[in-house]
Amino acid sequence: MKRIAIIAMPVMLLLSACGSSTGDRALSGGAIGAAGGAIVGAFTGTPATGALIGAGAGALTGALTSPSTINLGKPAWR
Repeated sequence: MKRIAIIAMPVMLLLSACGSSTGDRALSGGAIGAAGGAIVGAFTGTPATGALIGAGAGALTGALTSPSTINLGKPAWR
């Protein structure tokens, strides 16, 4: 499980900001951050806390980065 988390976290960080608007990027970042946080939290016995922390970090990353920095195209919900 540790190997999965070590591989999954950088991948999720790279995917944390899909979309061109600040709202899209914050939403996708929060969703991916929550998933990553839940995975890491599962190792410590607190997946819900990990998901909350990951969602916050992912949403901030998505909102504070520009589309020219990290741009993976249109989000799936559009």
